[in-house]
Amino acid sequence: MFLPLPCRWAVAESAVSGLLKDPVVKVLIVDDDANQGRSLAIGLRLEGFEVVTTLAAEAAMILSDRFEFDAAIVDLMLPGVNGIELARQLRERQPATRVLLTSAYHLSEAQLRKVDCGIIGFIPKPFQLDELVSFLNEKVREKIELKKAANSG
Repeated sequence: MFLPLPCRWAVAESAVSGLLKDPVVKVLIVDDDANQGRSLAIGLRLEGFEVVTTLAAEAAMILSDRFEFDAAIVDLMLPGVNGIELARQLRERQPATRVLLTSAYHLSEAQLRKVDCGIIGFIPKPFQLDELVSFLNEKVREKIELKKAANSG
């Protein structure tokens, strides 16, 4: 099967970083700015996350069909399918995945509620890595606790 270039790159990168080894927390980063996505991926890897990056929403959907992600960090302003629509599609495919929107454009809580795309939050760019790591850890921990409760009940 032919995969678009951003997806081929993301799959190759994930295999090298050990995505298939059952890591603790798997994060998908979708950002059309390759430098920002790469910088964020490096920072999250240094914090112990397993990370896959891609430049396009279409590639993110292919990856979400093949791998389970604990969290996805999605840029709002993607070409083609925007971040809000991608968040909806990711949540349809993987309801337990925590989707976080990010953008240089600020959105209010009221605007985010209005679009109702299943996201867990919005962090405007630029953001501090430690702030993002804390937020991700909290939200992924909630997901794990909900999963444990569902399995025991």
